[in-house]
Amino acid sequence: MGAFSVSDAWTTAMTDKRPTLSIKPKAATAKAGPSKKPYGKPATAAKATSPAKPALPAHAYSPPAPARAPAPSAQPATQLNKPVLQPGYKPDLKSDSLALALLGAANAVAQVRGGTALPVALSMAFGVAGPTPQTRGAIQDIAYRAMRQAGRSEVLMALMTTKAPEPAMLACLLICALALLDPPPGSDAPYEPFTVVDQAVTAASSHPDLAHAKAMVNAVLRRFLRERDALLEQANKQPLAQWSYPQWWIDATRAAYPKNWEAILTAGNAQPPLTLRVNLRKTSMDAYARQLQDAGIATTPVGPTALRLAQAVNVAMIPGFEQGLSSVQDAGAQLAAPLLDVANGMRVLDACAAPGGKSGHLLELADIALTAIDADAKRLTRVADNLERLGLRATLKAADAQHRDWWDGVPFDRIIADVPCTASGIVRRHPDIRWLRRRGDALQLATLSSKILDNLWQMLAPNGKLLFVTCSLWPQESEAQAAAFAVRHGAMRLAAPGQLLPVSEAGQDHDGLFYALFQKNAA
Repeated sequence: MGAFSVSDAWTTAMTDKRPTLSIKPKAATAKAGPSKKPYGKPATAAKATSPAKPALPAHAYSPPAPARAPAPSAQPATQLNKPVLQPGYKPDLKSDSLALALLGAANAVAQVRGGTALPVALSMAFGVAGPTPQTRGAIQDIAYRAMRQAGRSEVLMALMTTKAPEPAMLACLLICALALLDPPPGSDAPYEPFTVVDQAVTAASSHPDLAHAKAMVNAVLRRFLRERDALLEQANKQPLAQWSYPQWWIDATRAAYPKNWEAILTAGNAQPPLTLRVNLRKTSMDAYARQLQDAGIATTPVGPTALRLAQAVNVAMIPGFEQGLSSVQDAGAQLAAPLLDVANGMRVLDACAAPGGKSGHLLELADIALTAIDADAKRLTRVADNLERLGLRATLKAADAQHRDWWDGVPFDRIIADVPCTASGIVRRHPDIRWLRRRGDALQLATLSSKILDNLWQMLAPNGKLLFVTCSLWPQESEAQAAAFAVRHGAMRLAAPGQLLPVSEAGQDHDGLFYALFQKNAA
C-alpha cells in the first residue's frame, strides 16, 4: 500500500473562512443562549459548493457513515481554498506526554484511513513524533485500541456532531481519545478521564491543522463523559458500533458460522496474548516455565510447546529469548510444523515464509535441508534475523511461489504453503485488517492461492506431503480451496485440524487458522 497523504486523500474543499465542525445540539430541554458560533459557520459566511471528494481506495478504512443531524440549508457559493495540511509537523510537546502519544496515534490511524497498513503507518508516525521508548509504546497501544473500537467511535462522533470532523487527523484524534475513554467491557480505562480530555485538547492545540478545533475536541469529549450511558445505548443499536466491523464482514461471518458468529466477532476485538514457542532443542517446557517464573513472568501452557504469558512484556525482558530458548508464535500457528512430521535429512520448502516462525520451528524439530522463500525481499530479512537468533540455518530466496524459475528441479519431501489470504482469522492481532479489506478480496486471494498451490504441487516428491495453511475464516479461502485442490490433483487428504476458530480459554488460546494436509501418490 502506498504512503498516505492527508491533503491528498481526506481533505474536502473549504471556504476561505474554513468553518470547522459543529457541535450537535443537546436535547431540546437545554437552555438556549446567545450564539457564540465557535464551531459552526458564521451567519454571514456563505457556504461553498464542495466538489466531489477524491475516490477512496476500495480497501480503505471507511466505516458506513451513521446518520447525522440535518445540515444547515445551502448558501450561495464562495471561492474555494483547499488548505495546505502538515501531516509531518512535529509539535512542541513533551516527549513523554500523553498528548504526543495521542497525536502520534491519530497520525497512524489517519494513514490507515488512507489505505496504509497499521504497522507501516506506525513506523511513519514514530518518525514524525520522535517519541521516547515509553511514548512509542503508548502510541502503538492507543492506535491498536482505536482500530478495534473505530466503528463505535465513528457512531459516537456522529451522534455528537453535525458533520464529519475535518481534516482526517482531527477525526482520528477523537477516535483515539474515545478509545481511551470507552474501554472494552470488563477492562479498566488506562488513564483518568480528565487526563485524556486535557491531553487531547493539548494535542489539538499543538498542531496547526487541528488548533482551530481545540474547543470542539474539548466539548465532544466532555459531552461523552456527561452523557456516556445514554450515548452508548443509542450507539449500540447500530451494528457498526455494537461489533466494530464493516457490515459486510459481520454478514460474512454470520453466513459462514451461524452458531458461532457472535463469539468470533467478539474474539476478534480482544487484545491478543503474547504466546511463546519453547525451543525443545535447548530446554524443556517445565524448565523454561520455571525460568520465566523466577523472573516474575507467569505463564500458562496452551499447547505442546506453547506458553501464554499472563501479561505481555517486551521480548528484551524475556529470559533466554535472545539466546534462542523461545520465539513469539501463536499457539495455533505452532501446529503447522509438527503436522509435516519432518525427519533428519529431508528436503523441505517453506513457501511464503516471512516472518519465519514456521521455518524456525521446522528446524527445531529435525536436521533438515530447508529452503525458505518469500516474494518480499525486505520481509525475508526477518526470517534471517529469527534464524540467526535461534542459531539455525536455511537457504533463503526472494522468490514468488507462483513461479518455478528459482527452483533447481530437485523435488521436496515436504512443503508448507502458508498462502496469501484476507487474514480474517488474525484480526485480533491486526485490527486494521477489517477496515482495509474489501468484500471481494477473499475471492481474488483464493484465486492467487490456488495458483500457488498448483505450482508447489509440481515440486513435491512422490509420497511427499504438502501442508496448506491460511489465517482466514472465510470458507472460499480454506475448506472450499482445499476440496477443489484435492479434486484437481487427485491428492490424498490426511488428518489435519481443518478450521480453527479464534478462542481464548484457560487451556487453549489461538487465532483463527485453517490446515489441510495432502500426500502425493507415488508415480
